[in-house]
Amino acid sequence: MQTGENKAGKARIMGIDPGTNVLGYALIEGDKNSIKLINLGVVKMGHLNSQAEKLKRLYDRVQKLIEVYQPYEMAVEAPFYGKNVQSMLKLGRAQGVALAAGFSGDLSVFEYSPKEIKLSVTGNGNASKEQVAGMVAHLCGSPLREKFLDATDALAVAICHKLRISDGNLGQKSRKRYSGWKDFVKNRK
Repeated sequence: MQTGENKAGKARIMGIDPGTNVLGYALIEGDKNSIKLINLGVVKMGHLNSQAEKLKRLYDRVQKLIEVYQPYEMAVEAPFYGKNVQSMLKLGRAQGVALAAGFSGDLSVFEYSPKEIKLSVTGNGNASKEQVAGMVAHLCGSPLREKFLDATDALAVAICHKLRISDGNLGQKSRKRYSGWKDFVKNRK
């Protein structure tokens, strides 16, 4: 398992906003007082016919991002229960595949609820996607040209984790850290 910081004391974090049609990702690096955006984007899968094809593409792309950018940790948005059970199941599959890619890359993986991410980044647990996008642009110190809110949501996940480790709040019960599949399954019982 890799450690959360490099020799210079900088954390490199991959944030994931899971989805089966569009997955957002962001990579940041920073120390206690700074956040530097490394990369931001989306993986589009809406054009693929089957769920299996979408999940394979998602896994391959996340693994490639880990290989190229070598993050130390991954932060993933947890699925939330909505009115549509089928949507939640698909979201859970996408999250599971992203987790699998992180575990395969030997990353420490952390999970945050949507409300916790919004609260951490904007101070409002009910913030809109646009408010989150505006705040992450401010925190990174530059306007974001990314037109997909899934990418800025992924950036918010990474920043939420960065803020938590900088504040030393990682040990709180609401934070879920998984070191592998056994740990993930054990904490789901």
